[in-house]
Amino acid sequence: MKAYIKALRLSRWPRSLAIYVGISAFFFLNRDLIFTTPIFDIIWKSILAFILTWAISSANYVINEIVDAPFDAHHPEKRNRPLISGEIKKIPYLFLGIALTVLSLTAAFLFYCRPFFYSLLGLLIAGFLYNIPPIRTKDIPFLDSISESANNPIRFLIGWFVFASSGAFPPLSLLLCWWAFGNFLWVGKRLSEFRSLGDIAGNYRASLKKYSENSLIFGMTASTAVFFISYFLFAWSFKLKSFFILSPFVIYYIFLFFRKILKEEGVMEEPESLLKRPKWALYTLFLILVFFFASFFDKLGQ
Repeated sequence: MKAYIKALRLSRWPRSLAIYVGISAFFFLNRDLIFTTPIFDIIWKSILAFILTWAISSANYVINEIVDAPFDAHHPEKRNRPLISGEIKKIPYLFLGIALTVLSLTAAFLFYCRPFFYSLLGLLIAGFLYNIPPIRTKDIPFLDSISESANNPIRFLIGWFVFASSGAFPPLSLLLCWWAFGNFLWVGKRLSEFRSLGDIAGNYRASLKKYSENSLIFGMTASTAVFFISYFLFAWSFKLKSFFILSPFVIYYIFLFFRKILKEEGVMEEPESLLKRPKWALYTLFLILVFFFASFFDKLGQ
C-alpha cells in the first residue's frame, strides 16, 4: 500500500496551495465580507477545498503515471517510479484514482457552489487534455506549458469560488497574471529538461525534439512580459499604489528564477523544490508578507 500512496505524488501538495491565492484575492477585493463571513466557515471551507484540489491533482497524477510510463522509462530518475519499476499494478492504481475523483467531485457538489464544482472538474479535464491522446498537449511545443500552466488560474478559480457567489468572477487581468507566472515556470522547467537530458530529451518528452534553447528563453521572456503587463493593468484598474511600490521586489524575484534556470541545469524539473532552499523560502515568505500588510493601506479605486 505504501507504494500506491507514493505513486499518488502526495508530496506535490504545495501546488494546491494556489487556491489560497484565489481565496485571498476574493477577500482583498471584497473586504466587507471578511467581517460578515463566520470564521468557522472560512476555516473549514478553505481546508476542505485544499483537500479536494489536492485529491483531484493526485488523480491526474495517476493518469499521468499510466500514460507516461513508456516515456518516463527514458528519464534517469522517473524510471524508478512505482508503476514503471513494477512495485504497483496498473488496475488497482487506476481504481484508486477513480475513487479519489468520485469522492472529491461529490463533496464539491454537496458543499460548494456550482462554479466551484465546475472549476474542480476543469482541473481534472485539463489533466486529461494534457496527458491523454489524441490531444495530449504535452507533446506540442509551447502548448504543453500553456496548457499545464492553465492549472494556475483554474486553481485560482477553485479558491475564488469557495466564497464567491456564482456570478462574481475575478478580474481577467488577475487570472492572466497568475497564468503567465505559471507559464514562465513551466517553460523554465522545459529548458531545465532540455539542457540536463541532452540527446535523450526527445525520447522522454516529444515536445523537446522541436524546442531549442533560444526558443525556450524567448518563451520565458514573453511570459514575463505578459505577467508584468497584467500585473500593472490590475494595479492600475484598482488604483493599488502598493503594487506599484512593491514591483521592484517582484521584478527581482523573477530575475532570481531567470538566473537560477540559466546557471543550474535541471534545477526547474521540480519547480517547488526551490522552496526547500532556505533563501528562496525566506524571500518568497517576505513577498507574501509585504503584500499582505501593504494591502491594509490600499483603498480600492482610490
